[in-house]
Amino acid sequence: MTTTRRPAARGGRRLPGPPRTATLAVLGKMMRSRLEVMAWAASRYGDAVRLPLGPKTLYFFNHPDHAKHVLADNAGNYTKGLGMVHARRALGDGLLTSEGELWRRQRRTIQPVFHSKRIAGQLGAIADEAEQLTARLRARGRVDMREEMTSFTLGVLGRTLVDADLGEFDSIGASFEAVQNQAMFDALTLGTVPLWLPLPLQSRFRRARRDLQRIVDKLATDRAAMPSGADIVSRLIESVRHESDQRAGRVRMRDELVTLLLAGHETTASTLTWAFHMLDEHPQVWERLHDEAVEVFAGGPLTVESLHALTYTKQVLDETIRLYPPVWLLPRIARAADEIGGYPVPAGADVLLSPYLLHRHPEFWSAPARFDPDRFTPLASAGRNRYSYIPFGAGPRFCVGNNLGMMEATVALATIARDLRLTKSPGFRVTGEAMLTLQIRGGLLMTVRRVR
Repeated sequence: MTTTRRPAARGGRRLPGPPRTATLAVLGKMMRSRLEVMAWAASRYGDAVRLPLGPKTLYFFNHPDHAKHVLADNAGNYTKGLGMVHARRALGDGLLTSEGELWRRQRRTIQPVFHSKRIAGQLGAIADEAEQLTARLRARGRVDMREEMTSFTLGVLGRTLVDADLGEFDSIGASFEAVQNQAMFDALTLGTVPLWLPLPLQSRFRRARRDLQRIVDKLATDRAAMPSGADIVSRLIESVRHESDQRAGRVRMRDELVTLLLAGHETTASTLTWAFHMLDEHPQVWERLHDEAVEVFAGGPLTVESLHALTYTKQVLDETIRLYPPVWLLPRIARAADEIGGYPVPAGADVLLSPYLLHRHPEFWSAPARFDPDRFTPLASAGRNRYSYIPFGAGPRFCVGNNLGMMEATVALATIARDLRLTKSPGFRVTGEAMLTLQIRGGLLMTVRRVR
């Protein structure tokens, strides 16, 4: 049934939304698809919606002005919210979940690793990983692109962030998946299920946590035996060196490194997987992408200068992230009472912003469901509301690794498009799955064909 978007009201009125008696219906929609329930709420009630969930009430806002207020203008009033609070049981106090002075200290420790000059210096390693990936795809013929992109991004992070070969840890991918599944389970159940219960998911998580502690300990031991470097492990070792509680220092290192590696590889792998799905759906876009890659690579190995020439490749990625942002939800909790878009928000309220919905807002995007990389040309982007496109967040918590992620995604996409054409298996259905990141459920099976 087609519904009409209602304009957001003003004047401090109560937010529109379904009655509290509709809690079970809302929960049912949420269990079926977290993306669809957000889309339904925005379509039915407008840009500001109150969603009852039993004893809780969610305050969902879906306008660039709302995002600007919560993420930038009054960011100090908002802490990490629904999902992230409960995911702390699985992820610990890493950069993704920590708050206050701990978060600021962690950010200062990590920030130099992502300095633009240092990231530019990693281009050779990223290009080498992309060439190895392309060779693997060419040799295998039929692949799960989600698995391949995960392997690639872990390889990049190993070389650029921790100065180690993560490929030697065969279990790391499965351990990361178990941690993410537990984090999502904790978010959905609001952390009410004890971790010690012998549920299969929780048993896998406990094994994964032990495995990841072993991996972090080995990385730290190996790194400590070498001269201190500019990698993240060296900086984390230094940051906990004077901890009075050495066990607490080890746990903090594990939490921080696991968070960085999990978020760092998962977001980029998700973006690339969605990009190859969209390229298969839009062969004319692939043709332009391929032609640009052939022309740029004809000048020799990628340099920082030639990387900037991959303008259409960057547009393809920007449009992919618009439609399928890896971070699809930004939950916050209001410290003190506030007003957003003319609506009162009480202290302690769970406030939700969704880049997935904001990027499809018809007031700010023409034909929002259409895949059109040309909407990111300089001319088309001029005058666009800054907060209508927030794939990396905004304000103080703007994603620290966005430059590295976009560089590796650009290099990988161009390198593969230069040599290969990938198509989905006949009848393969792509369904989005809103986990900690927005994934393709069950992976993406594709057939590889050489084009040069």
